[in-house]
Amino acid sequence: MSSAVVTREAVDSKSPRAMTGGEAAVETLRQNGVDTIFGLPGVQLDGLFNAFHENQDSIRVIHTRHEQATAYMADGYSRVTGKEGVCVVVPGPGVMNASAALATAYACNSSVLCLTGQIRSDLIGVGRGMLHEIPDQLGMARSFSKFQARANSPAEIPGALDRAFAEIRTGRARPTYVEVPPDIFFATGEVTIGPAVAPRTRSAGD
Repeated sequence: MSSAVVTREAVDSKSPRAMTGGEAAVETLRQNGVDTIFGLPGVQLDGLFNAFHENQDSIRVIHTRHEQATAYMADGYSRVTGKEGVCVVVPGPGVMNASAALATAYACNSSVLCLTGQIRSDLIGVGRGMLHEIPDQLGMARSFSKFQARANSPAEIPGALDRAFAEIRTGRARPTYVEVPPDIFFATGEVTIGPAVAPRTRSAGD
């Protein structure tokens, strides 16, 4: 599936409310049944980890020491629990470190969602050598994920994550990938959190 920038359609059941991009991401994860994530903090993820801290009673954050371990742990968690394993990594070398584990999850049909940071949104593709900047990070994710998206505003985050969950829960289960720039995690906007994505249904054997 090709890379995409996903905009949430106005079909949600709840009214919009002001929240940061980090809060929108955490609330959407919670809405879709996530209670554990495997993550490695970094400066591009500060806005997201602020929201994780505010919701520490409902989402457990397991800190790892390397991004490859982060994604492998999410893979293992998914295989054992039957739920989506969610890994959170910094952009650039963080994503590339995680790619080995995500490629394994891709080959083995594991339900893994990779949520990553990016460089500042107005500098993506400019080539100024920002910290952890790599060319076409979204395109690189095609190599190890079934679906890729970037959210360019807080309002787009729930739609991108919901689509990622929908792709995992339908058809062949494989990793999905969503990236959010650091300024978007900190930005505040009117955000609508919709209902949870429908769970996977398995047909009975013939």
